[in-house]
Amino acid sequence: MGQWMETNRAVVFPAQCDHLGHMNVRYYAHVFDDASFHAWASIGITFDAMYAQDAVTVVAHTATDFIQEVKAGSLLKVETAFVKLGTKSTTYRQRLVNAETGTLHARQQVVEVFFNLKTRQSVAMPDVFRDTIARALVEDAEG
Repeated sequence: MGQWMETNRAVVFPAQCDHLGHMNVRYYAHVFDDASFHAWASIGITFDAMYAQDAVTVVAHTATDFIQEVKAGSLLKVETAFVKLGTKSTTYRQRLVNAETGTLHARQQVVEVFFNLKTRQSVAMPDVFRDTIARALVEDAEG
């Protein structure tokens, strides 16, 4: 059984804040997206391996809940947990927390689909990736 993994760290700069004085939503997306790339390596699936299998992943859906505003100077970390395994897709959850206080700032759920870059179509998940993701799954991964 898998566990939550730290997949990114970030610092919030004043230029990332909007006229309301908190980090703008576009930068939440940036921090979560960077973490998404690290999530794969964190469970042992490299992009070289994806290319070798002709099966990379693309984001099919994201949903973000904003919990507590983030201000300039905040030190953030993203934690990721794989929670669902399909035929062509997998779902993971991410949480954005203050690295100093542990305050939960946002949650995101992501569905990624395996995709062939040559045919530009979704493809069945290669068994080697399915087995790796299955071992990484976290039960009851509320974030």
